[in-house]
Amino acid sequence: MTVRTRFAPSPTGSLHIGNVRSGLFAYLFARHNGGKFILRIDDTDRERSTKESLEEILTDLKWLGMEWDEGPPDPRYFESNRLDRYRECVRKLLREGKAYPCYCTAEILEAKRKAAEKERRKPVYDRTCRKNLPASDELPDRAAGRNYAIRFAMPFTGETVLDDLVRGRSVFDNAELDDLVIMRSDGGPTYNFATVVDEADFEITHVVRGDDHVPNTPRQIQVALALGFAPPAFAHLPQVMGPDNARLSKRHGATSVSAYREGGYFPEALLNYLARLGWSHGDQEIFSKAELIEYFGFDECGKSPGVFNAEKLLWLNFHYLKERPLPQLAREVRPFIVKRGWPIPGDEEWLQKMVATLQERAKTLDELAEFASFYLKDEIEIDPKAAAKFLTAAISPTLNELANGIDSIGGDFSEDAIRGVFDGLLARQGLKLGQVAQPVRVALTGGTVSPGIYEVIAVLGRDRTVKRLRTAIERVG
Repeated sequence: MTVRTRFAPSPTGSLHIGNVRSGLFAYLFARHNGGKFILRIDDTDRERSTKESLEEILTDLKWLGMEWDEGPPDPRYFESNRLDRYRECVRKLLREGKAYPCYCTAEILEAKRKAAEKERRKPVYDRTCRKNLPASDELPDRAAGRNYAIRFAMPFTGETVLDDLVRGRSVFDNAELDDLVIMRSDGGPTYNFATVVDEADFEITHVVRGDDHVPNTPRQIQVALALGFAPPAFAHLPQVMGPDNARLSKRHGATSVSAYREGGYFPEALLNYLARLGWSHGDQEIFSKAELIEYFGFDECGKSPGVFNAEKLLWLNFHYLKERPLPQLAREVRPFIVKRGWPIPGDEEWLQKMVATLQERAKTLDELAEFASFYLKDEIEIDPKAAAKFLTAAISPTLNELANGIDSIGGDFSEDAIRGVFDGLLARQGLKLGQVAQPVRVALTGGTVSPGIYEVIAVLGRDRTVKRLRTAIERVG
């Protein structure tokens, strides 16, 4: 058997961390077993589905490196293009007496629900319209009479067994399962029906999803059996929770893949973190994509909810940033500089030199670009408190002599040459480096925290260094 898994996002918004974690586990399982990973688009919600959301989802999956073997742009993998197939399957169930029209209005159903709650009964449909199951696949004419939905006729007897790859065995009494709606009153299929048909048509062998779908699963199994399909194997993953043990939502901060992509995180870091959110392999924390594929299996998935820890993800991203080759890091930070509208005053070699001074300080690409502002801006803003403390009249002669010394450096404008200017100045004036470095740092960067002062000057270059020192001297008056 060739393993075939799928991921079926809805293009009604951004790709949620919890949803993509399920998709990632499906992807890893398929790759581990040499199988196929299918991308299917659940776009039957016509009002909320948008082209923009679809493009964002596809961009996010490509960014994460979750390439699919079958799926968009092939139109066959969009549920909105499969409506005739769903109706064909509905007619089959009607013809065989396994489904029936339900004429109960929303108001009637609400009244039934409230009555069940008042009587402390399970609020399931009471099968009012099941009295005479039709033996015809002819759908009633909506224009000629009352509107209706189509319900599945759940068996009254027997049990449905779910041997879950993560949760283990569960047994459901069919008599406790309701007659779910499989076609809405607008003629569109419900999720619980469309997904059953899709899994069968696309020969999906393993369905990986959140355990909030467990109540749907026995119903879907019965629908599949009624249609003559062999149900796939199921792996239901525990939910992703916030630090307060509530389901992860926007109130916990960024929850979409695009937010982390645009925030300067690395796909390897997010992929690594999501894989460890509910799965483990010994004590190992850092995994390459190849290692995730090699080691992944449902037997090492936990049964308890995973708690999303933004700080842990940030730590992981910092690890990947520190390990990044400079040429690659320089290329990746460019878009974050460009979006700020800042020019890059040098070539690729200069950019790499600049990035090297900040690689141990920034945790994200966005932060790296922000930290580099004093390198990139023509005019810097000097912190008033720092200026008041360090840019005093007493230091002005020292800054002036330093500016002259920097300006006199010959062709080799290196850190060693810059250190030589400082050493000579300190010796002549009987000062320690700390007495000079901090005023110079404020003059060149606008603040009191920066990379080493020799590194900063080497990256800024002779002309910009001298200009900023002169400007600081003028500020002192």
